[in-house]
Amino acid sequence: MDHISYENSYISDILRSTKTIALVGASTKEVRPSYFVMKYLLDKGYQVIPINPGVAGSEILGQKVYGSLDDIPVPIDMVDIFRNSEAAGPITDAALALSLLPKVIWMQLTVRNLDAARRAEAAGLKVVMDRCPKMEYGKLSGEWAWVGGASGMISSKKQTLHASGKVQSLGLAPKK
Repeated sequence: MDHISYENSYISDILRSTKTIALVGASTKEVRPSYFVMKYLLDKGYQVIPINPGVAGSEILGQKVYGSLDDIPVPIDMVDIFRNSEAAGPITDAALALSLLPKVIWMQLTVRNLDAARRAEAAGLKVVMDRCPKMEYGKLSGEWAWVGGASGMISSKKQTLHASGKVQSLGLAPKK
């Protein structure tokens, strides 16, 4: 299984229904992918809760950093894993041990753990591996084309401004 494929509707449904994202492996460094993915998702209207035990109690992009998923005081819709494939197993298990289960386990680019994915799916969660929600949002919203990327979609749907009035969204902002 070298290539994992997801239908656009599967990814779109996740991005539309998600409101709160726990970003495990969040970095305070502006040059790290987790930092600019977090910034992008915040700009799109998601509540993003950074998880990084090394800087717990501080803030990243104005959001309080927590040391673990257990420490988050609100229900989580998605756990976005910015750690390696091996670490995705214990992180998925920690998500599955929460009293209120998230709806989605999302493993970032190059992160794949089939055993963890099977455990999450068996518990009723949706799983995405080896994808970036920032990139997937950009592809589905039309923003990807701004940088010369091909979304793989053809649509006659008129692009609209995001609620912020700044960027296109095609209605992918989380439902209020």
